[in-house]
Amino acid sequence: METTPRRATGRPRGFDVEEALDRALAVFWEQGYEGASLANLTGAMGISTASMYATFGNKEQLFRKALQRYDEGPSAYVELALAEPTALRVAEALLAGGIRTTTRPEEPHGCLGVQAALATGDAGRDVRALLVDWRNNGNSRLRARFERAVEEGDLPPDADPALLARYVTTLQAGIAVQAASGVGADELRELADAALRAWPIGSKAPSSGRG
Repeated sequence: METTPRRATGRPRGFDVEEALDRALAVFWEQGYEGASLANLTGAMGISTASMYATFGNKEQLFRKALQRYDEGPSAYVELALAEPTALRVAEALLAGGIRTTTRPEEPHGCLGVQAALATGDAGRDVRALLVDWRNNGNSRLRARFERAVEEGDLPPDADPALLARYVTTLQAGIAVQAASGVGADELRELADAALRAWPIGSKAPSSGRG
């Protein structure tokens, strides 16, 4: 079992913590949790292993911090999407945001929450559980948003919020995998548009803003 060395005291860090965490995020995003070795992480961060442990904790703790940073940065579009006025626009914004995030040329392609969990053995089971919870939380929040849409008449009364939420989150995951495989943003946007053409609309739905 990996242990955390005693924290060094009385010495300045001598490096930018936020920048180092951004670099660690990029390594996890590109290589996954298990694929990211300590050597790769500390090399990208420009720090020693001792400095990494002293500042961020062990590899799992570093990953948890990187996932939080991912939520606050590349994945911040989710909060904005959930605030859209209609269920359709929520779905559109989630898929559009996912496409932007997973296909930016300056960042790794794919989704950290999908890529990091593709291969996790016994040593990574806690991270695998973390990512399951992370994805389930996103699905639950989307389901709650669609339940509200049914109550407001934005979705028809016979719409299934749970099924719609799973449909959209499955599309998001599929888009991330396709992006990681090299599929371009234009093709993914066509796929998203096709997937939402049969979206159910309630009798009291405001204008979706689609043109």
